[in-house]
Amino acid sequence: MAHLAGKGGQVMATGAGSATETAGIKSWTLDYTVDVLETTDFADAGVKTYVMGCSGWSGTFEGLKEGAPVWPSDTAITLTLEESSTGTQQWIGSAFITGCSATTAMDGIVSYSYTFQGTGVISTKPTT
Repeated sequence: MAHLAGKGGQVMATGAGSATETAGIKSWTLDYTVDVLETTDFADAGVKTYVMGCSGWSGTFEGLKEGAPVWPSDTAITLTLEESSTGTQQWIGSAFITGCSATTAMDGIVSYSYTFQGTGVISTKPTT
C-alpha cells in the first residue's frame, strides 16, 4: 500500500459563526475510543471477561492564525477532518470546541490550537 502525504489535509468547521475551511491549520488529531466494561463474575473462574460499552471521539487541531479563531461555544459545529486532498477520506461529525489556545512569541508566528469533543456518531466518506 502506498503511503499518503498529509500536506493536502484540512479542517472545516461549520456553524457557530465559522466559515467552511478553517484557514492556517497545519495538523489535526482524531482519537476514537470505546469503553470496555468488565463483566467478570464467580462463574468465570477468576478469568476476566468484558463487553464493549459506549464509544466516543475527540481530538485537536492547530495552525497559524489566519482570520477569526473558532471559539468554544455551547453550540455544536459540524467538523470535517480531511486526511489529504488526493483520494483519501474525510471524518465528519458534530463536535463542541472545548478549548482555544493562542501562542505568540517575539521571534515566532502567532498560532492557535484547539481541542474538541465529538457528540454523536462520526462518519467517514471518501473524498471526491
